Amino acid sequence: MSMHSEHSGQSAVTVLGLGPMGRTLAGAFLDAGLRTTVWNRTPGRDGELIARGAVGARSAEEAVAASELIVVCVVDYDAADSVLRRDAVAEALKGRTVVNLTADTPDRARSTAEWAAAHGISYLDGAIMTPTTTIGTPDAVFIHAGPEELHRKHRPVLEALGGTHTHLGEDIGLAAAYDIALLDIFWTAMAGYAHAVAVARAEGITAGELAPFAGGIAAILPPLFAQDAADLDSGNFSGKVNPITSAAASMAHIVHTSEAHGIDASTMRAAEGMVRRAIGLGHGADGFARIPEVLGRR
Repeated sequence: MSMHSEHSGQSAVTVLGLGPMGRTLAGAFLDAGLRTTVWNRTPGRDGELIARGAVGARSAEEAVAASELIVVCVVDYDAADSVLRRDAVAEALKGRTVVNLTADTPDRARSTAEWAAAHGISYLDGAIMTPTTTIGTPDAVFIHAGPEELHRKHRPVLEALGGTHTHLGEDIGLAAAYDIALLDIFWTAMAGYAHAVAVARAEGITAGELAPFAGGIAAILPPLFAQDAADLDSGNFSGKVNPITSAAASMAHIVHTSEAHGIDASTMRAAEGMVRRAIGLGHGADGFARIPEVLGRR
């Protein structure tokens, strides 16, 4: 079944922002048979998409006026605001729905939602939790926040992007909050991996030799995440299997070895600092689930 809009002049969706992710989103809409209008602040990025059937808009106002649903994917909310909050664009957006898939902070999502409401614009916030290569495939992961009814209305078009679409709740900041928390895991893990490779190389181990064992360490993490979540949510901080004092000892060895090679150990020193703080507060016999509780204290 073709999903072309009934009115030949009206697009099903407009995509604002044609960086690598924005181009991929627009391509997935086109592949699903949706009439798609595209616009980018820097001209010249829409050629391939137009060749595939997209409508290239000459201005942001024209792009917004072309569809009831506007998907935004730019570098941050400063970039999104510089487009959406221009008077002519805000006027054209009245009565339409913006789905903002731009990554930023929960506070920015909430302030943008307030601005949208004041201008008669329906607003959903979202985040893309997987790389561009997954878009349009079952592996894509999208999270959304905002009015549930609005999400339900536009879900059929959004599902053209593939993968799973989870509506997290009505609080518009929730998608950004999940995004921040999940990227916190990703980037600290990548920083840890980069540091580990540097230390390994200093000890004569190549990155390739370390990689399969690094994968084994990564595989240990998901069950630990689940166990720590259960412990934290139930208030059980027992460290019978692996007390925090044991973590502190191995962290100290990593710091010592790194610095002996002249390698900056500030990432591990920060982790060790969190653990030493918990021990200093009398929680040395507890498990690692105690750490987020200590960090979250006001």
